[in-house]
Amino acid sequence: MSINIEQLNAEVTGKSPQEIIKAVLAADSNAFVTTNFSPYETVILHMLTQVKPDIPVVWIDSGLNKPETYEFAETAIEELNLNVTVYTPTVTAVRLESVFGGIPTIDDERHAAFTKQFKLEPFQRAMNSQTDKVWFTAVRREQTAVRADMEYVDNGPFGLTKIAPLLDWTLEQMDAYIEKYNLPNETNYFDPTKAEGDRECGLHTLKVEDQPIENAA
Repeated sequence: MSINIEQLNAEVTGKSPQEIIKAVLAADSNAFVTTNFSPYETVILHMLTQVKPDIPVVWIDSGLNKPETYEFAETAIEELNLNVTVYTPTVTAVRLESVFGGIPTIDDERHAAFTKQFKLEPFQRAMNSQTDKVWFTAVRREQTAVRADMEYVDNGPFGLTKIAPLLDWTLEQMDAYIEKYNLPNETNYFDPTKAEGDRECGLHTLKVEDQPIENAA
């Protein structure tokens, strides 16, 4: 079933994240959620699996996470019984270190190419198998200026319908949900493609007209 984005966005405005999730999945259950297992990711993963236990979870793993992040991911996958598919870069962390001189700083002219290799390319490859589906994301307005202007339901890149049920939630609400349901959480996360917490790495600035790369492995 195709979603009337304008109508559904108006319908869910002011609703709780759980109500948004239920309304969207009632309109189109052909959905998936992306995650990087950063702090508070278990909030949306828990909410979604309460409604659709087998919802596909797409993990874009840069291969550059801290050990604590991988430990958290394994705990979350097990506790929530997540249906996870992992997408990783074609360049390994060892090759990055030995051949390319390691992770460049955000002021380094190589940083854009680094971000493309380790974040955007595996993301686009993942989207090749998700075209025309509903994409749930955990973005919130208070995180960045770009996210402050987002809609709950909107046209996304790659022919996706992009859903942000947690858009209006504050950090305090996220903490309260984690505590209420005794969910695991990540507290030592670092994303070198973003480097700074309020900086976009590119996933949420892709344009609607962007299409998945073709014939990706």
